[in-house]
Amino acid sequence: MDIGNKINEIKQSIPASIKLVAVSKTKPNEDIMAAYNVGHKIFGENKVQDLVGKYEALPKDIEWHFIGHPQSNKVKFIAPFIHLIHGVDSLKLLKVINKEGQKNRRIINCLLQFHIAEESTKFGLLHDEATTILASEEFKSLKNIAITGVMGMATYTDNINQIKKEFGTLKIIFNSLKNEYFSDSKIFSEISMGMSDDYLIAIEEGSTLIRVGSKIFGARNFKL
Repeated sequence: MDIGNKINEIKQSIPASIKLVAVSKTKPNEDIMAAYNVGHKIFGENKVQDLVGKYEALPKDIEWHFIGHPQSNKVKFIAPFIHLIHGVDSLKLLKVINKEGQKNRRIINCLLQFHIAEESTKFGLLHDEATTILASEEFKSLKNIAITGVMGMATYTDNINQIKKEFGTLKIIFNSLKNEYFSDSKIFSEISMGMSDDYLIAIEEGSTLIRVGSKIFGARNFKL
């Protein structure tokens, strides 16, 4: 598989405004460099140890996204350099990220993850849980995080109408939060939804950021 060609094919098939996160989890540094060498610089990892190792070994102008659910005790390892943490689903985690942001004298960007799928294995906030967090004084006191948008994963199904409905739900949630809590925020702008099998549907439903792995790098190595 020519990784560079795959990257270019995907970029040519989507609007220029859509951000592509190349999901490089389980993949070697050589594969990441193959994408980097055709000009791609946004990559996603879901394991802290792997991410830290790749950050240390690879070019420093790479924009790293943490796309998994970060464990509170491991946030400190990625806090110095992470560009965006996708899977934030609690005030407790936001407070930990904020604390590590203070230590590193930087503001850490986060997406609120919502449960939009009809699968119990997927995690995320419900709309009411998110509004409770955003309305709280504790949240308002957090100065070293920035909520830049929302993310969610659709049900793994061949039912396109169901996928569209779930992505549509996330767009509705984004609009609601934007109007109620982030109307003056220019940075609250991201809707992260869509992966290798459904990113074109996600873009139709309003995604601004897609996470694509296997269509670029091939199947994951689950032994790693």
